[in-house]
Order: sequence, then structure tokens, then C-alpha cells
Amino acid sequence: MDFTQLSHDLATLCRRTAQFISQEAATFDRGKVEHKGLHDLVSYVDQETERRLVAGLRELLPEAGFITEEGTAGPDAHTEEFVWIIDPLDGTTNFVHGLPVYCISVALVQHRELVVGVVHEVGRDESFRAVRGGGAFCNDQPIHVTDVANLNSSLIATGFPYSDFGKLDDFLKILGAFFTRSHGVRRLGSAAADLAYVAAGRCEGFFEFNLNCYDVAAGILLVREADGHVTQFLEDGDPLFGREIVASNRLIHAEMQAAIGEFWQ
Repeated sequence: MDFTQLSHDLATLCRRTAQFISQEAATFDRGKVEHKGLHDLVSYVDQETERRLVAGLRELLPEAGFITEEGTAGPDAHTEEFVWIIDPLDGTTNFVHGLPVYCISVALVQHRELVVGVVHEVGRDESFRAVRGGGAFCNDQPIHVTDVANLNSSLIATGFPYSDFGKLDDFLKILGAFFTRSHGVRRLGSAAADLAYVAAGRCEGFFEFNLNCYDVAAGILLVREADGHVTQFLEDGDPLFGREIVASNRLIHAEMQAAIGEFWQ
């Protein structure tokens, strides 16, 4: 299979679908927002975007299964050779409030290995694309993580807990460690954007917990193909289904894990 061509086709589908999100953003009614859980928002825009993506992906690769955030493709599929992992609108809370950082995130897994990923950042109309072994790109220009060699000179991105606060005290201690040991900490509100920005060299590292596979799948491949490193908090396990993630330019990874490890159990 030509994964490079598939990545271009996927990027085109995501860009076309992002136009629908942009159109809806101009007139969006917050009264139409629903709650899937505590502070976990969903709108008709998420659902319709996912339906459009699923329809387009079925044309691109009819034999593939789906893991989707909103469940519009039917039951989650983990057994097919190929599985699409889709977050139709990563950053829904930003979208609802009119903050322009939200993304479409789509990745293809072959036998649980990430092979293609696209993150389309809607507000900036930026298309981040990666193919396993083929590099990472933003609007078809190659991207690479930074060569900053220490945490003290790094900008770090993170995501705040919004529904599960059981480890909030530990997280706040970790946050404090990064406050005092880096150039600063940013919370964009979209894990897909955070990971894309690490890959593009806009920040050196990103960490967050309680994430789902659809939040991070495409972004993990972007960082790896931009010569970065992605693990779980305290070990080198695969973070795709691990619910926690540390991504970096590789050079500061050990420092990031050490800072987290002081407070995380």
C-alpha cells in the first residue's frame, strides 16, 4: 500500500472537512452543546464532522475498521488489519467558546502500529502530516523537533484535568516543577495541536494524562517522524492506549520524565 499517497488523500479529506467546521464556527449556538460527562462537551459539529470523515475514509480504505470519539461508525473495531482512529474536533471546549485552537485528528493503524497521521489545525488552516518512515510535514514542508538540549531553555505544553480530579494534587506539583525549570508552560486545549507543535519545533515538550487514543494517535506519529520521542510518564511503553503521554524533542525527555517522576505514582 502507498501510505504516502494515502496521507495526501487523508490530508485533502481533513482540509475539506475543516471547511465545514469553520463555517459552523461563524454562527455556532452554544445552546446546542451537550454533555457526555463532567465538563466533557460535544456538539452537532463534532458528530457531523465525524460522519463526514468516516464516509470519506471508507472510500479511501474500504477494508479498515474505526475507533471514533463520537461512535458514528458503529462499535469500536480493534481486530481488523487496518483501523482508523478519529477525533473529529479535538478542542471542542475551545470551539464552543470561540477560542481558535481546535483540530481534526486522524491516524491509521496497521496491526496496532501507527502508519499514517494527519492533524488539521482548523484556525490556522495548517495541515500536519506524517507517514511511518517517511517524515513529518506542515503544509507539505518538512518539520523537525528543536535541538534545545535542556529543560531550562524549553517551552512546555500540557493539558489540565477537566473531569477526573483524583490526581490533581500530584499534577499541580508536577506543574510547579515545570514552572520553575522551563521557559514556561502553555495549555492550548487540544492535545493534537500540542503534539503537532512539538513536531514543528514550536515547543520542546508536552505531557498530559487521562487521554484517549483518538486524542494522541496522529500526534504521536508526527512527533516520532519529526525525530522526537514519545513515551508514557515513567516508562518507555507505547502511549497510544496508555492514558498518559510525554512527548519531546528527545534531548529533554529524561529531564521531563524525572520531573514528573518526583511526584507521580
